[in-house]
Amino acid sequence: MSKDAVAVYWDFENIHASLFDTKNGRGAYSKQSRFAPQEVLVDVQAVYDFAATYGNVAINKAYCHWQWYAKYRQALLKTAVELIQIFPPGASAKNGADIKLSLDALDDVLRFPYISSVVVIGGDSDFIPLAQKIKTAGKEMIGVGCKGSTNQHWANSCSEFKYYESLMVEDAVVVEEPESDEAVVKDAVELITRAIKRITAKSGDAWALNSSARNMAKRLDPTFDEANYDCKTFGQLLKKHPDKFKTKKGEHDHLVSLAE
Repeated sequence: MSKDAVAVYWDFENIHASLFDTKNGRGAYSKQSRFAPQEVLVDVQAVYDFAATYGNVAINKAYCHWQWYAKYRQALLKTAVELIQIFPPGASAKNGADIKLSLDALDDVLRFPYISSVVVIGGDSDFIPLAQKIKTAGKEMIGVGCKGSTNQHWANSCSEFKYYESLMVEDAVVVEEPESDEAVVKDAVELITRAIKRITAKSGDAWALNSSARNMAKRLDPTFDEANYDCKTFGQLLKKHPDKFKTKKGEHDHLVSLAE
């Protein structure tokens, strides 16, 4: 197992409700829509891509009362999320996901010492003790929450905190994906572009190491292989698309960036 292994935990209803309220007004989710089928609002892939910049995603668990979230099926399957069912204790009560999530995260960190980073998606102040314990264990604690609904003390307790809105590297509309269980070869340009954007967004540098870009593409899609595109090396694949990627020699490795 890679020493840079990541454990990801989603307080899924929390992040969905925050985006629902941003769209429809504060309190709209709990007052109008909580116990009804939900539309797709969370860009699951974008958050997963961000988490993958910290290493290989070894654990990926999402906590929710999934009865109302069937439309997220394809997005969750695509990112190999383990769904944890949480039954709310009452019609007006919270779903209790934060408690179960925190217990699981602590247990996983103790059982799997190779985990180097923990990512928690949710804006609840109840995660503050979890952040303290994770950092005490010598792990990096990364939080993700929505602007306007994230508890500031929770954000400050993390090693690093990102607002969900800042993870949207492109202005894209979240859509429900069509049902398909067949493996297909992904578009190389789209995949490598996503990989480079994630790396450069984190580093602040327009150029990325070829090896880093390839590793990131592999994290985003484990089936990625240059042979799928009739190429022997990653560099050869990049050169097939000179209108999309620029390359140059670096000190120890070639560098790649997006063509303007």
